[in-house]
Amino acid sequence: MKAEIPPLYIRIVVFQPGRKATILVVEDDPLLRSFYKSALMLGGYSVITANDGIEALRHIDGYQPSAVVLDLGLPLLSGRDVGRELHENLQGIPVVVVTGSDAPVDEREFPCVLRKPVTAEALIEAVERCLDR
Repeated sequence: MKAEIPPLYIRIVVFQPGRKATILVVEDDPLLRSFYKSALMLGGYSVITANDGIEALRHIDGYQPSAVVLDLGLPLLSGRDVGRELHENLQGIPVVVVTGSDAPVDEREFPCVLRKPVTAEALIEAVERCLDR
């Protein structure tokens, strides 16, 4: 299922240079991955991307991101499995789950959850909220 990309409103997202946080965006849909990356970069974050769960774990080991934006429906290794791996072995990395599913998400496991479609403003706010925890 291809998701529609919501418009990016400049009045909502303002470039904020100087942030040092690196965010890993894990999304298998290339259009959404690009949208999330652009929104976060406009928010002043450094962004790296992965298109599946295995690539995500490699990037986490290699780049040590400050937070992860994680789609649950990933190929090769699910987002839930990636999230569990983070919780079990790297408990300090905040995870923002982005999902198009109506299935419940355990807030004890994933306290920051966004439902698709996601706006740039909502994504940046969720990342900031999770980084401040």
